[in-house]
Amino acid sequence: MNSEENPKPENADSEHPQTQHPRAETPQPESPQPESPKSEDQKAESPRAEEPEAAPEPAGEPAPEQRTGRQRLAAVLWPPRASRAQLIVAVLLFVLGLGLAIQVRSTSDNSALRGARQEDLVRILDELDNRTARLEDEKQSLEDQRAELENSSDQAEEARRQTQQKEQQLGILAGTVAAQGPGITLTIEDPSGSVESDMLLDTIQELRAAGAEAIQVNDIRVVADTYFTGTGGEIEVDGNRITAPYIFKVIGKPQDLEPALNIPGGVVQTLEKEQATATVVPSQKIVVDALRPAKRPDYARSSAQ
Repeated sequence: MNSEENPKPENADSEHPQTQHPRAETPQPESPQPESPKSEDQKAESPRAEEPEAAPEPAGEPAPEQRTGRQRLAAVLWPPRASRAQLIVAVLLFVLGLGLAIQVRSTSDNSALRGARQEDLVRILDELDNRTARLEDEKQSLEDQRAELENSSDQAEEARRQTQQKEQQLGILAGTVAAQGPGITLTIEDPSGSVESDMLLDTIQELRAAGAEAIQVNDIRVVADTYFTGTGGEIEVDGNRITAPYIFKVIGKPQDLEPALNIPGGVVQTLEKEQATATVVPSQKIVVDALRPAKRPDYARSSAQ
């Protein structure tokens, strides 16, 4: 073979480039592409897959943010959520309030002046004013006596005179001496025998409160320790039997004694409810001549030296 016919290339690589077999390349992970920023409107429009849709509001009920203050308060209070302790406290408060209401109502209904007329109220106020005036006069009298004792040249004689005067006053109160002066005569008729002993005792108390200084019931002198016993028709005063009509002779200021018996709910009205009649007659001279024996105390002695 001729070398000219088959010429050998000098550089095989230059004429026929060597074929290179591609190597299997490991696929590279694609780097995450940065998301393009979205506007706030796009974010708001794009639904979020992880948040469930809110349940639709019931028909006719406004959304919580659209409720008024009254609707919110009603939603809190109803349905009620009370514990056992709260229920017990509520029941106790209800019972307490009911008791107070009943007590106030009963007190107002039993008031003797609830249905009184204006004239009666004015008369009661006058009686209170007169009682205050009597106390002021008594206070002034005691102050005058003290001044006389301090300023008298013969204090021993002045003290003796005041002592005798005081003895007369105490004798009237004790029922050991007779007395006379202005006052009233109270006559109680009891045809049905319904007047009880406590009613006569209430009459004595009303007269004393009005300023009575001497009292006589029928033929018995009323003093500090006088007591009434018995039932209707069989009444005793200090153990002595008295019968109707019951006649009270009272010495005091008539303008104070008579209104005290006629006040609403007073002695006269109480006796009229028991089918009895009470008659009050004022007078400028009432004689109380029933006497009580003077008793010498067994143990008490004067502490004056």
